[in-house]
Amino acid sequence: MLPLKENGWKRGSFMLTVISAGIAPGLALLSYFYLKDEYETEPLTLVFRTFMFGMILVFPIMFMQYVLQVEKIVTTKFLYAFLVSGLLEEFFKWFIVYYSIFDHKEFDEPYDGIVYSASVSLGFATLENILYLFAHGVEFAFTRALLPVSSHALFAVIMGFYLGKAKFKGQKKKYVFFSFFIPFLLHGIYDFILLTQEKWMYYMLPFMIFLWWMALRKIKQAKGLALRHIEGTMKSQA
Repeated sequence: MLPLKENGWKRGSFMLTVISAGIAPGLALLSYFYLKDEYETEPLTLVFRTFMFGMILVFPIMFMQYVLQVEKIVTTKFLYAFLVSGLLEEFFKWFIVYYSIFDHKEFDEPYDGIVYSASVSLGFATLENILYLFAHGVEFAFTRALLPVSSHALFAVIMGFYLGKAKFKGQKKKYVFFSFFIPFLLHGIYDFILLTQEKWMYYMLPFMIFLWWMALRKIKQAKGLALRHIEGTMKSQA
């Protein structure tokens, strides 16, 4: 009986390690974006709910990606990067944020778009990360945190920034389009680099630096928009 108990303990320990390693980067990034909201933090229950929506998205998206591959509908790396990965993943994440959060009463200032978009995207990235680590090993946890999980978060920041502008700055159709198209385009480029470049790190490193620069710039701009929105609201109520 001792060997069975020992094996069970090892399996349990391995599962706990994988789940912890899979969850940690997503929660860390979500906490970072959440705490950047300096004016009116969002309800944790709503943030958690959108995070769970993102996790649930993994299963239908994985199924559709599997069908597209098995049926040989997608035959080139370009189409795989931009259609199977970029289009499917960013569209469904955008769909969840736009149709469940955009008109919600808690989405009441421009920066909130970043919080909720990041929540959905990091929910998706977290479960995807856990499944990958179970399949390939926990030794990939650090690389996964730096690349796939971070990239999902950065695409989400850009998505959320434009959704915030769409709701509070006018030109709704234009900014709603940008909120989907720009993350989709960047996601496609990210996967295209991974799929086509033998020494992909030489291209991925500057691309990730660019993504971080762009995302941090959008965060700063969103905070400025939020401050002006709050000041305008206070003046109108005075």
